[in-house]
Amino acid sequence: MKVLKVLALILTATLVWSCQSEPTLQKYFVENSESSDFIVIDLVTNMLKIKTEELSDNEKEAFQSLNKLNILAFKKSDSLETKYNLEKTKVVEILKQEKYEQLMKVGSGSSGATIYSVGNENTIDEFVIYGNSKEAGFAVVRILGNSMKPEHLMTLIEVIKKADIQSEQLKPLEALLK
Repeated sequence: MKVLKVLALILTATLVWSCQSEPTLQKYFVENSESSDFIVIDLVTNMLKIKTEELSDNEKEAFQSLNKLNILAFKKSDSLETKYNLEKTKVVEILKQEKYEQLMKVGSGSSGATIYSVGNENTIDEFVIYGNSKEAGFAVVRILGNSMKPEHLMTLIEVIKKADIQSEQLKPLEALLK
């Protein structure tokens, strides 16, 4: 009888804990992936068409720790000003959570970018780049991997620059950047 009470208590506690709905970037991406107001791009590493034989050992190590990139962008327009402000606030609030460690911030009052990491000082599970422009809109890039190291971020950016990404995959972002 005591065992049943303990099991019931554990089950109840598990259900209550799992029903907490703290917002996360993953949930935010999923919730907005079907919205016509957002541009969504998901790239797995094989889509990057990186010639690994041309990479240095350091670049190979960084690239092998990468799983995928998720990009979510909101293009600002006069008709979407209120929604832009609301969505930008939601993202900023999510990134204030303790699990997102701010690594670097660059830019001015009208535009800029902030880089965050999720994980510990030795192994990073996710890098997040949040960029915002009062004129163009905002974008969130999630760089997901396994046991990435903090020093991998800049290396990964350089490796991605070498990628042979089909322009059709990134066409939706061109409109945001114009």
